[in-house]
Amino acid sequence: MGLQDKLNRMKESTKAKVPQEALEIIHRATEDLKNSGILNRVVKVGQKAPDFTLTNTENHAVNLYTLLTESPVLLVWYRGKW
Repeated sequence: MGLQDKLNRMKESTKAKVPQEALEIIHRATEDLKNSGILNRVVKVGQKAPDFTLTNTENHAVNLYTLLTESPVLLVWYRGKW
């Protein structure tokens, strides 16, 4: 089974567990973001990410380009609780 198939199954499984009211909020928020034009400003596949510095989970500043000199980097965003 490919990744897209797994993601589709996870999506369907989640839909069955999330209350309809919450799903409507999620879908409305997603549409609001799409309509805001934000997708025109995101980094596209294959583009170089801009350099940035953020605080890690141990409250230390980390810089993307500095980390890339040491090893590949995996970026993870925590969206938070709905």
